[in-house]
Amino acid sequence: MPEETGRTGLEQIRAVVMDVDGVLTDGGLWWGPLGEEWKRFCFADIMGVSLARRAGLGLALISGEDSPLVDRYAQKMHIKHVVKGCRDKAAALREYATSADIDLSQICFMGDDVNDLPAMRIAGCSAAPANASREVLAQADFIAQKTGGNGAVRELIDALLAARGLRAEEVFS
Repeated sequence: MPEETGRTGLEQIRAVVMDVDGVLTDGGLWWGPLGEEWKRFCFADIMGVSLARRAGLGLALISGEDSPLVDRYAQKMHIKHVVKGCRDKAAALREYATSADIDLSQICFMGDDVNDLPAMRIAGCSAAPANASREVLAQADFIAQKTGGNGAVRELIDALLAARGLRAEEVFS
C-alpha cells in the first residue's frame, strides 16, 4: 500500500487525479427534454489532459456522480482509471495509487468542494480551480487562476510541465 507522505513539489508529480464536476466541468448540469444529462467540457482542459498523457503523466478520474458522460470523457481522453459514484475519494485515490504503482506523494489531486478534501489531504500535492469552495482553497497547494471547466486543469498541467522543464509546444510536437 502506498505511503501517505508530506507535500510534494510539482516536479515530482507522476500522476494527476481529478474530480469531474466543478473541475473538468463548470459544475453545471443541463437536462434535455427527455431527461438526458448534458455537461460542458472545455477544449483547453482537453488539450491539457492530452499533453499530460503525452508527457507520461498518469491520469485518473474520481467522481461523486455516476454519469455516463464521465465514461464518455474518459474514453475520448484515454483515461483508464475511472471511479464514479464515489463517496470515499481518499480510498479511491489509495486504490489508484496501488494499481498504478505510484506513491501517494507523487500524485496531484485536483478537487473543488468539501467531498474532495480527504483525497486532497493524502495526495502529495493538491490543486483547485479558482472558484473552489473556501475550505478547498485553504487546503490547496496549487490554485488555478481559471475556474472549473474553463481552463483550470490546463493551467495545472502547464505548471506540472514547466516544473519538469517542458513547454506544451515541446510535448505536443
